[in-house]
Amino acid sequence: MEVIPSEIVLSYGGYLIANQQITFAGAVIAGTIGGVLAQLFLYWAGYYGGRSFLEKYGKDVLIREKHLDVAEEWFNRYGTGVIFGARFIPVVRHAISIPAGIAKMSFIRFTTLTTTWSIFFLYLGMGLGDNWKQMKEAASPYITDIGIVAGALLLLYLLIQWYKKRNARNGFWHH
Repeated sequence: MEVIPSEIVLSYGGYLIANQQITFAGAVIAGTIGGVLAQLFLYWAGYYGGRSFLEKYGKDVLIREKHLDVAEEWFNRYGTGVIFGARFIPVVRHAISIPAGIAKMSFIRFTTLTTTWSIFFLYLGMGLGDNWKQMKEAASPYITDIGIVAGALLLLYLLIQWYKKRNARNGFWHH
């Protein structure tokens, strides 16, 4: 679950590159680790576990059957190139990695397309220049509050899941 969307972090990385505070290579490496690694777990879950595994365990990490359906439909309709384009669409951006794995898409192609997405936002950030400061000033008062709310929602979700499982074992919870 992203508290701050990766495209904002990557764009800021591009700004730091433009101001020579970090190197392009370092930003690509960090962006690849941060942005691609999480997607690789979903890719591998699809590759090795398949849809049945994800239908069974995906709900524990906020992946619902409808997310799988939408991502699979997009993947089947638009092919492997959708890995790049789907990154711009909330919810689909994360779920699209799953059907890529299920379809046994080439690991190298998947990683290349996902890394290209990260590089794209680094370049956008490089182009922002000093306008980044205006965006930072506008967003900064809300970042802490958003983080607290996101953390509280995650904790609430985990407590509800724990409560459901506990009561399901005792026969009290019915869907």
